[in-house]
Amino acid sequence: MNESERESELVHLAAAGDNAALCELFSIHGERLKRMVRLRLNRRLQGRLDSSDVLQEAYLEAAQKLGDYAANPATSFFLWLRAMTGLKLAEVHRRHFGTQMRDADRDVSIYRGALPAANSVSLAAHLLGTLTSPSQAAMKAEMRVRLQEALDAMDPLDREVIALRHFEQLDSAETAQVLGLSKSGASSRYIRAMKRLKEMLKEFEYLRD
Repeated sequence: MNESERESELVHLAAAGDNAALCELFSIHGERLKRMVRLRLNRRLQGRLDSSDVLQEAYLEAAQKLGDYAANPATSFFLWLRAMTGLKLAEVHRRHFGTQMRDADRDVSIYRGALPAANSVSLAAHLLGTLTSPSQAAMKAEMRVRLQEALDAMDPLDREVIALRHFEQLDSAETAQVLGLSKSGASSRYIRAMKRLKEMLKEFEYLRD
């Protein structure tokens, strides 16, 4: 039995009320979903909310709706669960910001149901990596601001493709489905976006020395 077949079996077991199967499904995809939440959590909520809080809410709702998914699995379980988590994250944002949500952050995706987009703060932090010495830490703070500005200047769709492929580690088929693009279109976008990103990162190379 391959991974896809095993996952399908777990979905049907979980939908039938098997809690162990449900927990296994969630654990399989937990780390990928945490990365997604950390990338997309509004920067004004970082430090106040943890990705685990969002995932717990998402899991509760997913458990309630799993029967509907099992009866008509139009996409992979991971993408379905990711979408559920993204919707819950958007709900968390609305809960905290209410009518101010539009002005609270520009990092709201216009793609696939207006799920929160990866914010430039999180992307910049991941791109710069971990620096340890005091001098590097000082440079990192300066470079992070400049890199955030560069990321904000990118086409939103290109920035989203980088987040999906490079950080969430979705494959080309998953990325295409999330963005509503053809597989070739998503691949072309990723190549173009990474070329643009590499050009931007050239000025930050000395941070790696």
